[in-house]
Formats: sequence, structure tokens, C-alpha cells
Amino acid sequence: MVVLPQSLLTLFKGESAVGVLLIIATILAMLLSNSPFAQIYQNFLDIPVVVSIHQFTIAKPLLLWVNDGLMAIFFFMVGMEIKREVLEGSLSHVSKIVVPAFAAIGGMVVPALVYVAFNWDDPIGMQGWAIPMATDIAFALGILSLLGKRVPAELKIFLLALAIIDDLGAIIVIALFFGHGLSTSALIVSGCFIAILLYMNWRGTTNNTAYILVGIIVWAAVLKSGVHATIAGVIVGLLIPLRNNNKSFHELEESLHGPVNYVILPLFAFVNTGVNFSGVSAKDFVDNVTVGIMLGLFLGKQVGIFAFSLLAIVLKLGKLPDGLTYGHLYGVSILGGIGFTMSLFIGSLAFECAGDVCINMTDERIGILAGSLFSGVMGYLVLKWQTKPKTLNS
Repeated sequence: MVVLPQSLLTLFKGESAVGVLLIIATILAMLLSNSPFAQIYQNFLDIPVVVSIHQFTIAKPLLLWVNDGLMAIFFFMVGMEIKREVLEGSLSHVSKIVVPAFAAIGGMVVPALVYVAFNWDDPIGMQGWAIPMATDIAFALGILSLLGKRVPAELKIFLLALAIIDDLGAIIVIALFFGHGLSTSALIVSGCFIAILLYMNWRGTTNNTAYILVGIIVWAAVLKSGVHATIAGVIVGLLIPLRNNNKSFHELEESLHGPVNYVILPLFAFVNTGVNFSGVSAKDFVDNVTVGIMLGLFLGKQVGIFAFSLLAIVLKLGKLPDGLTYGHLYGVSILGGIGFTMSLFIGSLAFECAGDVCINMTDERIGILAGSLFSGVMGYLVLKWQTKPKTLNS
């Protein structure tokens, strides 16, 4: 019987386990795509999957079923989390929202400006302006959890609130800027079934199965409409009622954490991070898209989150939660630069096709991986130093 070291066991517990699985999935994808099995990996991504009911057909390769289908479940959970936090949690009081909200806005605006500064004269490259805006909450919380009980609980709540508002911003960006070839008839169908969900919510229907069944129709209609299908997941998540302490809401949300964190997100990472370095040259690492994403995540995020948080505090619109220091705030600001799955997702939309030109995705993924890696390591080191145990002589 093999006995694993306690430190290794700790990695696979709780929130840190999600980050570990994402790292494993990424490494495996990169190893496969740069090995004799590269074609097998590509064939796996290209497996055709067809769902057909009478004249209604959805035919996509496996890669897009993961990105458009399984990720809709992830965004469904995000929608539920946003609703719960607004009604019951860390976003339920204005005093608790202001600083994280300012931080999230800064963490979206500044990284986008950094990216634009490197790509403003490249129409194709400019398609990726939103990539460094995102924060991977699962990964960021996973890194934070590695520091154990030394991290104040308020710091985790602050990061969670920041990331949820950040996710909401990313959802709005996806809805507004990454639709294509809008279909009026499909939009009408999706609107009708969204109206049914609103009516169910108004009537106080608490049967989650009914919401999910109608939600599947909404997802299919949104998919056909040209608006990205994951938006349907958010809408359905927001419309499931949370009133009178609806236990079924909490039970459904809780039941999603395991499949999403341990299956969907690792699978998403596996199918989207298989960078083949055979055609990559030194030029790709200094390409404007790569550098814009990397610096947007690593520098833009920390500057934006920290500076806008200070602005809210200086203007006396809010204050740091009790027990937190500016050192804690700076460390979390760096962790905000872990874009990873959310950045990969936005990148898959941004560079799917830019006009009539479909470009190589290598630049995008190298920048995301590098920026997220630097942010994760630096954020961990800063917070470890900030939370180190006090000595008797200190």
C-alpha cells in the first residue's frame, strides 16, 4: 500500500483539489499534443456528436460540445451563485459590495487597456481585447486555500465577491460582443421560453426539474440564435427562485459543484490547452497578442484591482473588511490575474473567427498560461509572506 505524504494529500482536499486537477489536465493535454499521440488527441477533439429531433439538429465536434454545452452547466452554476450571493451572501449589503465592485471594474478595465495598447493597430489581434479581463475563481480560491488557516476568512470572502462581480462582467461582455449571425426566429423562441421561466418564478414554482427542462429548450434556442449558448445557463440559474429559504435551490447548487469542479472544468482545460509547440518559434512568445494577454493578466489585473480598491477606500465609499491589510489586498490583486479557464473560454470565442480569417490559437493560449502561471506563483508568495506566523521578536 502506497502512503502519500501529508502535504500531497492536502493538495487533493477541498478547493485546492480543483486547481490541482486543472494543472494535471493542462499538462496532460500539452504532453499529448506534443507527442506521437498528437493526432489521436486531435481526433478526440474532432469526434462528431449529433443530436437530432425531427428537423432540429445540432451537429458539433466534441470540442464545441464541451465549450458550448458543458460550459453552459458551469455558467448555470455561476448564475445560481450570483443570485445567492446577492440575496443572502457577501453581495447582500451595499457596504460589502463597494470595494470588491470597484476592484472588479478595475480588474476588467485596466487589463483590457493593457492588451489594447499592444494590439490597437491590429484588427485581428484586437478581437482578443476581453481575454485578460477574466478571473478563474476556482483556481484563485485553490491557490488561496494552500495557505490554510493563516488566511483570514474575510480575504476569501473578498476574493469571492470580486470574482463573482468579475464573472458577471465577463457574462455581459460575452453576451454583447461575441454573438454572430443572429437568428430572429431562434431569439423569439428563446424569449418565449425565458418568459415561461419568469412566469414559473413569479408563481413560486420550486420544482427544479421543470426549470431544467425548460432551460434545455432555452439553451438550444440560444445556441441556434447566434448568441453564445452559455448565456442561457446564466439566465436559467438566475431565474430559479430563492425565496423563503428554498432548500431545493441550495441542494441543486451544491449538487453541481462536484460535476462542474471535478469533471467539466478539468475536461474543458484538457480540450482547450493542447498547445502544439512544433510550429512555435521564439517570435510567438513576443507576439503582441501573447504579450498583451500575459501582461494584461499579470500586471493589468493587479494594478487595476489594487488601484480601484484604493480609490473606493480613499473616496470613503467603502473600507477594507476588518482583519485585512493592504498587503492582503495586493496579494489577492495578483491572484486575480489567474484567468485560465475563463480566459481560455473567452479566447475560444474571440479567435474562433475574426471576420473571414481564422487565426492560429497558439498565441492566445501561451499568453493565458504564462500570465496565469506568473499571477498564481507571485500571488501565493506575496500572501505567504503577508500571512507568515509572527515570531516572538517581531
